[in-house]
Amino acid sequence: MDRTATDRFDTGRFEASRSRLASLAYRMLGSAADAEDAVQDAFLQWQAADRQRIRVPEAWLTKVVTNLCLDRLRSAQARRERAVGAWLPEPLLDGDPMLGPADTFEQRESVSLAVLMLMERLSPVERAVYLLREAFSHSHAEIAEILDVSESASQQHLHRARRRVAAARRRGGEADPAAARRIVEEFLTAASSGRTERLVAMLTDDATAVSDGAGGLAKTLLRYDTPRRIAAVVRAGLKPTPAKRRFVGGSPAVHFAFVNGAPALLFVVDGQVIGAATFDIEGGRIATVRGIGAPARLVRLADAWRRQEPDTPLIAHW
Repeated sequence: MDRTATDRFDTGRFEASRSRLASLAYRMLGSAADAEDAVQDAFLQWQAADRQRIRVPEAWLTKVVTNLCLDRLRSAQARRERAVGAWLPEPLLDGDPMLGPADTFEQRESVSLAVLMLMERLSPVERAVYLLREAFSHSHAEIAEILDVSESASQQHLHRARRRVAAARRRGGEADPAAARRIVEEFLTAASSGRTERLVAMLTDDATAVSDGAGGLAKTLLRYDTPRRIAAVVRAGLKPTPAKRRFVGGSPAVHFAFVNGAPALLFVVDGQVIGAATFDIEGGRIATVRGIGAPARLVRLADAWRRQEPDTPLIAHW
């Protein structure tokens, strides 16, 4: 096989792993853009490597991408961005290949916005071990090789990670999609009609809400932790005014969608997603609301939305 044919063959081997690598990087970093950068950096390392000496390309590439993600998480810039409380994961529309494997509950949970935020409680190595084990089913021997640690250290990191995630995890499991949609639609109806008491009743007693502000302009995340306060903020936010319409560039349509496995509302102007609200459901009520308006966090979701046939909006003109 000549050099050109060999390069094409090796490029094909990398491309066969690209989706899996991107899914791992997204879970590690919580950002589709950063995940794509990490995978591209891995491709450059793959091209520069002596590939004839790489016995198991998938294992080699997994190690490279994992360590590239660890480097990013440990960087001074990442620590600054995540320490100031202005960080939210980048949401992805269900069906995006970057969400990766979804055959088990653990795989689906690992890509939820709730767990991506919980990952911030873990050290970078704990995060890597947790995801490699829970989402990608690697053995501790494989994880030890990827991270250059002992198997016992891998087991200890996993134990600590599981304990920390379990301590912060909401009690609810997976909500039935039809029931989740009905609850979110009722919530939108109550908010649009000004029925604050109905909104309060639809929230769990310990409900929380977090937002990056209108247009993602908040310097730190806005947090609300009582049902009445959340209801008041949601009601005020969904009350249309001429000033709000000028700010977003028109009168948005409001669509229902599933984002990272959770029910969501998308706010769309002229086919462009300008905001998203996601909901965690627990026991038939809403436990968490996340509002995401930063354009940089919505790039990939907005691109995916434009490529699909939109359904009938819940509200045609807000």
